[in-house]
Amino acid sequence: MLKQVQEFINQWVWNVDLHTLPTWRAKLTRFLRTIYAVFRDLTQGQLSLQAMSLVYTTLLSLVPLLAVSFSVLKGFGVHNQIEPLLLNFLEPMGDKGVEITSQIIGFVENVKAGVLGSLGMGLLIYTVISLIHKIETVFNYTWHVEHPRPFAQRFSDYLSVILIGPVLLFSAIGSTASFMSTAFVQKLVAIKPLGMLVESTATLVPYFFIIGAFTFVYIFVPNTRVRFRSALLGAVLAGFLWQTIGWGFAAFIVSSTQYAAIYSGFAILIMFMIWLYLAWLILLVGSSIAFYHQHPEYLSARQLHISNRLRERLALLSMYVITQSHFKGEESWTRERLSQYLGVPTETVKNVLMVLEENGLLIMAGKETQVYVPARAPETISIKEILSLVRMAEEEEYFNEKMLPTEKRLEQLIDDIDAAVDQVLKGISLKELVIQDSTCSKIG
Repeated sequence: MLKQVQEFINQWVWNVDLHTLPTWRAKLTRFLRTIYAVFRDLTQGQLSLQAMSLVYTTLLSLVPLLAVSFSVLKGFGVHNQIEPLLLNFLEPMGDKGVEITSQIIGFVENVKAGVLGSLGMGLLIYTVISLIHKIETVFNYTWHVEHPRPFAQRFSDYLSVILIGPVLLFSAIGSTASFMSTAFVQKLVAIKPLGMLVESTATLVPYFFIIGAFTFVYIFVPNTRVRFRSALLGAVLAGFLWQTIGWGFAAFIVSSTQYAAIYSGFAILIMFMIWLYLAWLILLVGSSIAFYHQHPEYLSARQLHISNRLRERLALLSMYVITQSHFKGEESWTRERLSQYLGVPTETVKNVLMVLEENGLLIMAGKETQVYVPARAPETISIKEILSLVRMAEEEEYFNEKMLPTEKRLEQLIDDIDAAVDQVLKGISLKELVIQDSTCSKIG
């Protein structure tokens, strides 16, 4: 039975070409692949480990973060909005959420910049920046980004979020509340059909704020370009999970009186840590959904292993399209764009491009956006050279073909194969291939 189910899933989800399917089935298949990929990430434990590390960092940095935000918001007169926001975040914890909120607000109010001094204030800001840097590192892992922001950019971007972000958020909340209390809105509420619509809209406003906040996090935090559509999709699904799991956690809190009896005063801390873990896990799941939506080439039922033949083909295709764009003056190729064009994960493309780059066939150009261009004139790069570099890429000095035993007949056969390849590729340069293809396209 299990084998039949697996065969059915392979036939209808994995062993199909999305381009040949109707639009509705292609979208459904991609959605099922995304669910499988996210579930696979959860079962492998990486998302859970990342969420747990963020819980630890949050416990250390929560009070400093709120203290800095409190200081900024106090200057704009909206600092009283922090407590309702915390109450809303900890609402699934019931009465314990109210208790934790009052304790956190008490800690924040006890933090005085004048008492801390310049050194203490510097350490406070450093703690907050370290929290955001940790969050960026986790999101970069989800998005397969190898390098974090440069230090100068990190400092400016983080401070702008810390100082301006809370002001914009609470100003939007305050403006919405003020708008809902205006005489015009109250008159609309008095009209029965419109009143129900306005009340329903007011009920949905917190959901819109959650989705908006998640979308901003998914776009801003990873050190890569995230499409708005992908970020919004991840935010909508994460917001749905947030509310659903919040209701489930609230029911769990109501029936957890035995935990209070066992853990006594530690029960509230344990519940708070569990909710923090679930909150970060939901946020990371939404980020993972956004990633797979933007990079469907990572949607695979198994880890991708490519053969030597495919590696050679990837190298030739990469050199061809990069040289063709350079020759025609078209848009240069980034690693991400090339990965989407080839339909393979970025890591696979990166390994092939690294071989070509290390051997002087490609160079990376650009500061903000890294693109690939030919490192030499295309007429000096032969097809035979590209194939030879890819074939010998993983050979080491301490172990190569000279270290293997030799058989005369076999060596002769290998030499004949190499000679045949040389004969076919003799004198064919990359430029000739690109020009010939462009000429054929114009004739066609």
